[in-house]
Amino acid sequence: MPRYLSLVKIDENTAPAEGPSQELMQRMGELIEEITKAGVMLDTAGLTPTAQGSRVHWEGGKISVTDGPFTESKEVVGGYAIMQCKDMAEALEWTKRFLKVHEEFWTVTCEVREIAEG
Repeated sequence: MPRYLSLVKIDENTAPAEGPSQELMQRMGELIEEITKAGVMLDTAGLTPTAQGSRVHWEGGKISVTDGPFTESKEVVGGYAIMQCKDMAEALEWTKRFLKVHEEFWTVTCEVREIAEG
């Protein structure tokens, strides 16, 4: 069965400074447990804010490193999930359910792509 990567992109400007609510974390935990029991979820995690990250860039034969936060970015990768699904349609259904556990003030986009094997 193919594997799919869901990159969870968030708008750090609309995300609460204190992070996800306890209720959101509970709903997310319940859904992740369901996806895992269904044999779909292979790995998932959230990421720390961009203020705690760095970007490494290669251009013109030179490396540059920029420490966060990255003010020029509106959408940043906030987490990921690796799922094993029968097809893209199933991966999209699980992803839609993930998005629906968020409160309305969140701006979240998931980019779902099949992982190229071999």
